[in-house]
Amino acid sequence: MLWNKVLAGLVTGGVIALLGTGTVAQTSEMVVIGNDRGGSVGDRAFIVDRLRAYSARVEIRGSICYSACTMYLGAGNVCVDPDTTFGFHGPQDVGTQITEQRFDHWSTIMGRYYNEPLRKWFMEDARYTEGILRVSGEELIRIGYNSCR
Repeated sequence: MLWNKVLAGLVTGGVIALLGTGTVAQTSEMVVIGNDRGGSVGDRAFIVDRLRAYSARVEIRGSICYSACTMYLGAGNVCVDPDTTFGFHGPQDVGTQITEQRFDHWSTIMGRYYNEPLRKWFMEDARYTEGILRVSGEELIRIGYNSCR
């Protein structure tokens, strides 16, 4: 499992780069996230919490960071590439209709990983929109996230 590899790298003092869907590579003293289309909110919360606990440097690069990938914005020591496109939408249950209670629960968890301007927008608007709302890294930098450049 990819998350186990990430944790093993962090625990042993190594650093992991997550590139694309499932590609893992060693780098020096940082975690690089790139071209990530998302996944399970619960799984992503677990790994982001571990990255924050280990004070790992997280760089979000590549062309896209969609869905649960955006939760890396809450990793603590994080920067974003101005050219990366971030995609936001509310939580979903794959293959079934999500209940209102689960939607609110998972939306709240996702929102915890965003700074206040982004959290407010996500909780009030973005999570209810059908499809993906795209935001550039440049726009995220304007609202307080650090640039990787």
